[in-house]
Amino acid sequence: MSRLEQIADLEKRFLLPTYNRYPVAFERGKGVFLYDFEGKKYLDFVAGLGVNALGHAHPRIVKTIRDQAARLIHVSNLYYHEYQGQLAERLCQLSGLDRVFFSNSGTEAMEGAIKLARLAGHKASESKCQLVALQGSYHGRTFGAMSLTGQEKYRKGFEPLLGDVTFVEQNNIESLRAAVGANTCAIVLEPIFGEGGILECSTDFLRECRALADQHQAALIFDEIQCGLGRTGKIFAFQSFGVVPDIVTIAKPIAAGVPLGAFISKDRFASAISPGQHGTTFGGGPLACRVGLEYLAIVEQEHLLENVAKVGGYLQQQLQGLVDKYASTREARGRGLIQGLVLDVPARPFVEQGLVESVLFNVTQDNVLRFLPPFVLEEKHVDKGIRVLKKLLGRKRGKDQNKISAAIASMSH
Repeated sequence: MSRLEQIADLEKRFLLPTYNRYPVAFERGKGVFLYDFEGKKYLDFVAGLGVNALGHAHPRIVKTIRDQAARLIHVSNLYYHEYQGQLAERLCQLSGLDRVFFSNSGTEAMEGAIKLARLAGHKASESKCQLVALQGSYHGRTFGAMSLTGQEKYRKGFEPLLGDVTFVEQNNIESLRAAVGANTCAIVLEPIFGEGGILECSTDFLRECRALADQHQAALIFDEIQCGLGRTGKIFAFQSFGVVPDIVTIAKPIAAGVPLGAFISKDRFASAISPGQHGTTFGGGPLACRVGLEYLAIVEQEHLLENVAKVGGYLQQQLQGLVDKYASTREARGRGLIQGLVLDVPARPFVEQGLVESVLFNVTQDNVLRFLPPFVLEEKHVDKGIRVLKKLLGRKRGKDQNKISAAIASMSH
């Protein structure tokens, strides 16, 4: 029995069957590559679903974890340690917001943001508790976050969920205006849908969200768990759109794989909470916070935002080239290093075939190949991924199809 078969057999007998894993087990990683137990090397366009933004085994992260693990891994939030305040200060400086709460994960960050918005709403009126969210969105697996997730497949079977949630269509301003009112305590959205298929909110829609939140004294909450912390080429995705939220949630890459999430809030909403109304056992520990500080320092000192913009632009160009040439492709979308290739056929077979070709892709919404690679990705790595996709995509478009594709592209722009 191979090492992979041993691992899979053990999980089959003892783990809750919640994951539909691909038939590969990884032993180690380095940079933009992962290695299985036979030593086979895979180019990683998944990066732990956006977590490993610095790639694997970044030497500064390895050194920081080793040093801090020998000093202090965890201490209760009953006491101080030196890194939580430093990381909170840095996040406030970078975001322009005022206060931070650290959690263990993105979904817990969303829970805290919801609680904060409800608290602030109730201080104005007991009836001010309605939440407005977007159809097609994804915010997490806990009950509050799931209640705001506008995809039936994640909600089905867990009802009843959190009440007073109204869903509106992304970028439908009239629907948004009809949904938001005096009893709205928060408008909640991802500036770029991640699990929802790499779909951006328009700037006009985000501006209207901002205006309606101001008009009705509601919190505007941006979920940047997947699209934030550098993935668009800006530290925060909202900086790419020029619309500032009242609360922003983050997680995935902040501690380079050590579990950590947070929400960052303006004082106006942060002041609604008092001691004892929210807390966490593990969130904001010394190991995670020190690694978070190192992550932000690396992004700045190694000029990774510039690399995200440069290589992300190249990736976008190459994906659009596939759309122009291959019959099974429909659209390339996204920015920076959060991008998607929309297919006319199911995408999972391409992921499975990519594994055979030693390249890791990811699928979302059944027919979208999602690209969330490390920020250290280079153009030569993009070239390798594109070569594999060309091999897998098969039939090219005819001349008439190319004309239609070009016409559709020009209309969308």
